[in-house]
Amino acid sequence: MTPQYECDLIVVGSGAAGLATAITAQSRGLKVVVLEKEPVFGGTTALSGGVLWIPLGPHGRQQNATDHREAVRQYLMNETGKFYDEASVEAFLDNGPRMVEFFQRETAMQFVPTLYPDYHPDVGGGVDIGRSILAAPFDIRTLGADMARLKPPLKTITFIGMMFNSSNADLKHFFRATKSLTSFVYVAKRLVTHLKELALYRRGIQVTSGNALAARLAHSALQRGIPIRTSTPVRELLIEDGRVQGVVAEGEHGRQTLRARHGVVLACGGFPHDAKRIAQAYPHVQRGGEHLSPTPTSNTGDGVRLAEAAGGVADIRFGDSAAWMPVSRVPFGQGEFGVFPHLLDRYKPGVIGVLRNGRRFTNESNSYHDVGAALIRACEGQSETAMWLVCDKSTLAKYGLGYVKPAPMPIGRFLRNGYLFEGRTLADLARATGIDAAGLEATVRAYNVDAVRGEDPAFGRGRTSFNRYLADPEHRPNPCVAPVQTGPFYAVKVLMGDLGTFDGLQTRVTGEVLKRDGNVIEGLYAVGNDRASMMGGNYPGAGITHGPNMTFGFVTAHHIADQAGARA
Repeated sequence: MTPQYECDLIVVGSGAAGLATAITAQSRGLKVVVLEKEPVFGGTTALSGGVLWIPLGPHGRQQNATDHREAVRQYLMNETGKFYDEASVEAFLDNGPRMVEFFQRETAMQFVPTLYPDYHPDVGGGVDIGRSILAAPFDIRTLGADMARLKPPLKTITFIGMMFNSSNADLKHFFRATKSLTSFVYVAKRLVTHLKELALYRRGIQVTSGNALAARLAHSALQRGIPIRTSTPVRELLIEDGRVQGVVAEGEHGRQTLRARHGVVLACGGFPHDAKRIAQAYPHVQRGGEHLSPTPTSNTGDGVRLAEAAGGVADIRFGDSAAWMPVSRVPFGQGEFGVFPHLLDRYKPGVIGVLRNGRRFTNESNSYHDVGAALIRACEGQSETAMWLVCDKSTLAKYGLGYVKPAPMPIGRFLRNGYLFEGRTLADLARATGIDAAGLEATVRAYNVDAVRGEDPAFGRGRTSFNRYLADPEHRPNPCVAPVQTGPFYAVKVLMGDLGTFDGLQTRVTGEVLKRDGNVIEGLYAVGNDRASMMGGNYPGAGITHGPNMTFGFVTAHHIADQAGARA
């Protein structure tokens, strides 16, 4: 006989959206269980920057008291265009601040403000500060035995025990370790601490960014007695009398039926590794190009498929179906490779991006999504969608390039394994990479004429506060622009990746999954990247995934609890 388990609510997926839903529902008196197919919890959240875009939240009101609801509405209207959803926007603005206040008051979740501008601060309604917050660092020893079940951060952006991405304010110390005594001491202490952590725990224990967000949420769930069943993939939905009544899952004791009195919430992370679906959704894959996603390989569209089998709809509607991320393939040896997301290097002065013809095609200091979208369009009609980030010796030494760290870290192994290309002259570099030599030389020559004065008339680098935010504030007059002039020259090949999908299941604002006729599938809900993004395929600011995902998880959980009370 197949063993059975009964509860009020089943949440499928253990990322921020799923855990936010589970914790909120439990706070309303529901008995909740979280099912996770991987042996570790945290999902894509654990690999992310851990930032949430929450306009008019408690932190933002302190940072930017002049921000107001109409400005946010205007910004989202400009950003989402024809996909502007007034009901979703109003629900988000109503509940985002409430969600933050609830989690900070009732759980181990704590947030800190960031200095992030909106990604398009020059668009009507955009602001230079006050809408993005970050999960506070966390000591994962608090998880006890469950520490081993926390998904580790992405290997390619982890350095000296710290997530090496744009969410960490103290990264400046690593860039300045050879130039500042204060930074040198900081880095030395960090290294000693990390070595101790490795000796005692075999991993870094002071986690930041998305790892901190996932850890804090998981700790909050476990503290409340919410089981997080890892290694428990859901195989099918249990549908009886026209209503989703539970799931059939595989667990440590084999196949099991889990019944849920008040529904099932899908929070499986979208479909970034569903090969068939992304071939339909991603233009560069349609034309034969390569796609490398740093999201968990387990994100294969399970939630979307489960819902579709029950009558749900997940049409490809948005012009950009995913949050694009330029990435590079990092050889680790013995056939293993990692995916490096280019979060920082593109903003630095002296780094430019060129196509195979040697020409620049966009403002390299725009957001990852904007650069990715521009790359996809620039390579239209070509089988390969790729660019090369190019810099000279002094820029490489100062900032690094991709996975290659700044001096004094050695670069020899990256030249040997083919990750980093080198050329004594630009023509040499072009031959090594397959870039058109004449095009590259002409591009650099034209770029340098204005770059020596800190200007970029072709694409306007450094024009916005966001361009400048991740650049080098000490480089004058433009923190984003410097010439490429002193050989040898270097390049890293960059392909297309994503941070998660935007297209997804059609739902009501409160999360009920809809059929094609507009009716709901009773007992079935979707949150996170399984649900179509309210951003309509655009990326307005840091945290536009986690912010709405946790907010609508909060909204969905309250709706389910309200419905449960009404039925009682």
